[in-house]
Amino acid sequence: MLLVYPLMLGTWEIVAIVAVILLIWGGKKIPELMKGLGKGVKSFKEGMNEVEKEMKDE
Repeated sequence: MLLVYPLMLGTWEIVAIVAVILLIWGGKKIPELMKGLGKGVKSFKEGMNEVEKEMKDE
């Protein structure tokens, strides 16, 4: 049975993942992908803050 711990990546594993991502999407698409990811995280945090505020108000 193979157990995978995603937070226990070494330096070479991270380098390999970044290299594969660069090969698949290319260098020009990476900033666009990160911008979209950042917007998604920001939207998620805003939603969570709204939910917490509504729960405190009740």
